[in-house]
Amino acid sequence: MPVRMTYAKAGVNIDKKSSSISALVEHLKYRRKGLGKPIDLPGHFTGLVDFGEYALTLCTDGVGTKLLVADELEKWDTVGIDCIAMNVNDTICVGSEPIAFVDYIAIDKPNERVTSEVGKGLEAGAAMSNMTVVGGEIAVLPELVKGFDLAGTCLGMVRKDKIITGQKIKAGDALIGLLSSGIHSNGLTLARKIVERNGIGYKEKVKGLNRSIGMELLEPTTIYVRQVLKLIEQFDVRGMANITGGGLRNLIRLKKGIGFEIDDPMRRQPLFDVLQKLGNVSDKEMYQIFNMGMGFCLVVPNKEAERAVKAAGKGAKIVGRAVRSDSIKVPSLGLTYSKY
Repeated sequence: MPVRMTYAKAGVNIDKKSSSISALVEHLKYRRKGLGKPIDLPGHFTGLVDFGEYALTLCTDGVGTKLLVADELEKWDTVGIDCIAMNVNDTICVGSEPIAFVDYIAIDKPNERVTSEVGKGLEAGAAMSNMTVVGGEIAVLPELVKGFDLAGTCLGMVRKDKIITGQKIKAGDALIGLLSSGIHSNGLTLARKIVERNGIGYKEKVKGLNRSIGMELLEPTTIYVRQVLKLIEQFDVRGMANITGGGLRNLIRLKKGIGFEIDDPMRRQPLFDVLQKLGNVSDKEMYQIFNMGMGFCLVVPNKEAERAVKAAGKGAKIVGRAVRSDSIKVPSLGLTYSKY
């Protein structure tokens, strides 16, 4: 039997990452007063500041080691979509509409081919999000980086009386899942280590996949902006979660004392089955590292759930219910997550 792979064995310990974040945040005590003062929503997916009738939202994220797969295939025209997606999908979790974006590229040496291809993806992602890329920075750092890194920051806005905090969620509310496009941009370190340890080239086809494994890993992250903003207008959306790093554990962040029982999980793409088999990865690890087919979640009253699923479109489904608990459970897989 192959060695059981985990994210920690691949080099990323998510618990130590959380403690590192806490060590940084404990020093961030200063609070601006007046216009621009913070609106505290601990544990949420984006930061908010008071701007009169509106709240402005700010979040930042990058593409991560998906860039190493792009380098192997010399295909960089979609990673800009991932960069946009990772930020705007966090932005919309509080009901905020993305309006502007800035990108940051750190590169070892200027490369017009790479930056041109990255630009194509950024433009495509911005158009999908109805958002302008208003600026950015390319830093040439030969002593600090090898290759390049790509990140960005998104500015959004929402009327203060329309902020979705998760506090309206009640036991019995329906949890709606939106289909992912695949691995998105999380867990790539584990995925890459699994591929490499099995001696598989990124241009190779693997049994169970229709494309090379590299192209499967490069499939761009779904951008949910237009879909979700439409649902917010039509239904009483009480909470939302972007299923990124942490997998199902992201749902724990929505409301203290409320958990979810997922009795009908989303269909998982074949890529996840291939990675799980090749890496001998447990179900518990898979569902706390990868999105496993469900890239985004919304919580709505049970009476609105069927109509909301229909409005959400292809691939959306009711996956479970809110319960009085501090854990996330998937009974059919015997999984329980009790902390983020």
